[in-house]
Amino acid sequence: MTGEFQDEAMPHLDALYRYALRLTRNERDAEDLLQDTFLRAYRFWDKYQKGSNCKAWLYRIMKNLFLNRVDKSNRAPDQTSLDDTEEWYLYGQLKDGGPESVRNDPAKIFEIRDWGEHIQEAINNLPDEFREPLVLFDGEGLSYQEISELLEVPIGTVRSRLNRARKKLQKDLAPIMLEQAAQEG
Repeated sequence: MTGEFQDEAMPHLDALYRYALRLTRNERDAEDLLQDTFLRAYRFWDKYQKGSNCKAWLYRIMKNLFLNRVDKSNRAPDQTSLDDTEEWYLYGQLKDGGPESVRNDPAKIFEIRDWGEHIQEAINNLPDEFREPLVLFDGEGLSYQEISELLEVPIGTVRSRLNRARKKLQKDLAPIMLEQAAQEG
């Protein structure tokens, strides 16, 4: 059993740690959650269906452990509406309001500087119900089906939340990018 567990579960250690950090937003808590996840997975390895998706199974264990630790009132999803964000908001803002060099080619804004810190902060500020699918899909490479099963929501909801999260990120990042472009352009 130890060899099978080692071969199937351990390759997902880094991805699970990143997910634990996203859930807990704290390194110590993420490490504890990761350890508890692997302990539980090892303890119930006989319940794992060999040949199925081990990564999704581990994510589900982690998510359930995390939810068990969080007070139910903290788990209630934010009732945030992102419906007022248009599809190409960031592009439009840069094209219409940026300096001349950016107005002619809005993609140049990404050549000016590294936006990683701003993007990460914007992702962290998303409500959980939108941040989780975004991180799992774009960050960890899980499929719509895997995310659907993990979050226990329909695939259509996963797609909708991903779309709305991306729109919200555009809306939140536009003012920062315009300001930086004006300073550097």
